[in-house]
Amino acid sequence: MKTNQAILVTRRNFLRATSVAASFMVVPRHVLGGAGQTAPSEKLNIAGVGIGGQGGSDIHQVDSQNIVALCDVDWDHAARLFKDYPGAKRYKDFRVMLDQQKDIDAVVVGTPDHAHAVVSMAAIKRGKHVYCEKPLTRTIFEARSLAQAAREHRVATQMGNQGMAFEGNRLINEWLAAGVIGPVREAHVWSDRPTHKGRLPLWWAQGVERPKDTPAVPATLDWDLWLGPAPFRPYHPAYAHFRWRGWWDFGSGGLGDMGIHNLAPVFSALDLGAPSSVNASSSAVYPESLPVSCTVHYEFPARGSQPPVTLHWYDGGLVPPRPAELEPDEELDREDGILFIGDHGKMLVEGWGGERPRLLPDSRHREFKRPAKVLPRSIGHHKEWIAACKGGPAPRSNFDFAGPLTEAVLLGTVCVRLGGQKLAWDSARLKVSNVAEANKYLHYEYRPGWTL
Repeated sequence: MKTNQAILVTRRNFLRATSVAASFMVVPRHVLGGAGQTAPSEKLNIAGVGIGGQGGSDIHQVDSQNIVALCDVDWDHAARLFKDYPGAKRYKDFRVMLDQQKDIDAVVVGTPDHAHAVVSMAAIKRGKHVYCEKPLTRTIFEARSLAQAAREHRVATQMGNQGMAFEGNRLINEWLAAGVIGPVREAHVWSDRPTHKGRLPLWWAQGVERPKDTPAVPATLDWDLWLGPAPFRPYHPAYAHFRWRGWWDFGSGGLGDMGIHNLAPVFSALDLGAPSSVNASSSAVYPESLPVSCTVHYEFPARGSQPPVTLHWYDGGLVPPRPAELEPDEELDREDGILFIGDHGKMLVEGWGGERPRLLPDSRHREFKRPAKVLPRSIGHHKEWIAACKGGPAPRSNFDFAGPLTEAVLLGTVCVRLGGQKLAWDSARLKVSNVAEANKYLHYEYRPGWTL
């Protein structure tokens, strides 16, 4: 077991991003109070961009505040949310919204991945607090840029990986910090996406060629705005709505979708930063779409007293080898999971985002003495962000945490795109040092009229 001092050191690692980010936060008008100002107890003016899907759900989660503006490129798709907030001004172009409506304090970004960075950066540069859905960005360069800009502009940020607020997520940190399974040198993480419980059909298309027909654009959809910075292509329902996630130009497949959720507890508990290398294998890789399934293997260097870690990711129905410590009639849940392998035992985490940790075998889990709960508990994932916008502590998934996590996830997709060859990652220089071709996938040239 680790000493209490070691537990506190790990806790400091956990809180480091929170305290650093909080120290950079300016005192906004909401905090000052007084004549013409908004006190912390009063309400923020929040705008939503990309509200027809998950972004709409996020708006519902923050509507204890004033929802003053709603923006979507398809007003028919967003009609339900417009109806829920009839007093909010409506826009199709977020740039127009941010230029014209000066009362906005904070922005919720729920667009497809390829627009996350341009919307978030436009808000950050105007001093707006930002809640952005996961993954934080579509490219590694965008993730690095957003995290830097958020620090520079001293705004409150949160990425939409709700599992970071789970009680189970905190238990993982506390149990590992207490040395319950000893030093962790290996971890396995998986999700069934893009399949359903490891089986077909797919949630969205992956492992397919680009469609060749060119149906008419729906009358209510502004296709040019939907594309945003991405390379132009004709409209097709294979891309919008929701189906965009499996296309290289718009998303990052199962790894980008659920990897953010399921890898986050590992990064938090093991204090992981940038990997030193990554290699992968997958089903067939197509020029336009991600493969149906892949495995990605990350190597992380030692961190202080913690040893190097090998981290394995599986998606599309693939899972790690079945642990011998499971009960005889028990199999791994194919939907989502994490398996930590320590020098003195194993911990299995069931559910997405770190929901339900338990030691293996079950007999050990029943008998072990739970460590003290030393980490602060969440007031709620979205509530953390609202409190931070009003001057409170930085949320647990602020961009200082979300940025590096997203970089590592997207480095895995770059590796898969190149056929899985081992990539040596130079995080300080933001480049792959051994395969020059890989660096062209760290970012791309935006269409004219779009900037970061």
